[in-house]
Order: sequence, then C-alpha cells, then structure tokens
Amino acid sequence: MDVALFLDFDGTLVEIAPRPDAVRVEPGLVENLTRLRDRLGGALAIVTGRPVSQIDGFLAHAHLDAAGLHGVERRVDGALTGGRPEDHPALRREVERLNAAAAALPGVLIEDKGASVAVHWRLAESSDAERAEVLVRAAAATLGAEYRLQLGKAVGEIVPAQATKAVAIRALMALPPYAGRQPVFLGDDKTDEIAFASVTEDGGVAIRIGDGETVASRRLPDPAAVRALLASWAEGGRIDLDGLPPA
Repeated sequence: MDVALFLDFDGTLVEIAPRPDAVRVEPGLVENLTRLRDRLGGALAIVTGRPVSQIDGFLAHAHLDAAGLHGVERRVDGALTGGRPEDHPALRREVERLNAAAAALPGVLIEDKGASVAVHWRLAESSDAERAEVLVRAAAATLGAEYRLQLGKAVGEIVPAQATKAVAIRALMALPPYAGRQPVFLGDDKTDEIAFASVTEDGGVAIRIGDGETVASRRLPDPAAVRALLASWAEGGRIDLDGLPPA
C-alpha cells in the first residue's frame, strides 16, 4: 500500500529551541521534503501547532500541504482555509489578559497564534513556570467547552475544542492524493498521542520521536534520526516501516 506521510515540525523535523522563533532548519531538509513529496505523489503534509505561515517561513518556498494550529488551518494544493482570529473574540480577550499577567513573569512567553494561544515557560524560573501553568489553566476554564487546553513540553496551549491533529489527519485522508493510502504520522509530544491512536486505529503507523510513554508502535530517538530517514526515502530508499525500531 502507498504511504501518506504526516510530519510534526517542532521536536520532529527540527530540534526544540528555547523560543519558538529560534528553531534552526538543517541544510537540505527542505529539498528532501519536496523530493519525498514528489515521490509520494504529493501525499506529504506538515501537521503542527504552528500557523501555516510560520511553517512557510521556516521551510522556505516549499509550500507543502499543511494542517496548522492543530488543524484549525488547513492548506491542500495551495488553498488555505480556517484560522481567522476574528472568529474567536472570547479567545482574543483571554490573550489580552494573558499578555498582561505574563508581563510580571520573566521567561514566560505568550505566543499569540490568532486562533489559538500558547503559554511557554521553558525559560522561566520554577515558581514563575508554576504561575504560568495556573494562568493558562484559568484562561482555558474561563473559555469553557468551546476550547480545550493541551499541555506539552513546558507549554500549555488553548485551541478550539474541535481542533486536533487526529481530526486534521483524517480530514486530509479523505482527500486526494491521500485517500486510499496508509497514514504514517511522526510526532514527539504528548499532544501528538491522540493522533498516534487514531492513525493506528485507521491501519496506519505512528512513530514517536524521543523518550516518553506512547501509544505509537515505532520510535526514533531524535529529529536528526528523522531527517536521516527522510533523506534516505527522498533518495529512493525502501520505505520499510516494519523495520523501524519498536516504541
């Protein structure tokens, strides 16, 4: 069966950086992604919590298919839908409150994504990190059932309740050129576990990057290993999912 490949960005294609804007894209990655996309007949997409516009900034001019903001945005064959900030007035009010509260917490970063918001505390002292988590939990509680909070590596993100990477991948799998292929998803964080479960349920292969408990069946140690694997596939190497290390 042909493969449909879905790739997380931070912690999967690139190493996690102290600040979201500080990640480094390794030379050759963009070229390998575009060659692999062509080999797969176009069935390759980035599935990320970042906005699609940020992915385009890092993966210069590749214009890959993408599901951004955990699926709030979706771009297929160049057509981008979703992700308008004006559709989320209650969230916009909470973003203002979070920015005001975080001003007193050195090292805490509010990443405003328009239709979602992430609170990062990787650079904060432990006491401020605890306060940051309390803030984002309180904001999510204020917003209620229309939004949900997902906690990752030193980050809490509030996203629309219907937005998950699992839903995004299933939506893409209903469209050409993905339909009829075996879904394969690579991700690194707790926020990817829902998609790991759904991809596995749909007969696909989930690959966890790095340590941690997982429902994925396969594991790679780090983004460098991911890049090496993708480079091999881009060069025409056999796509042997069964030969990958077990999780």
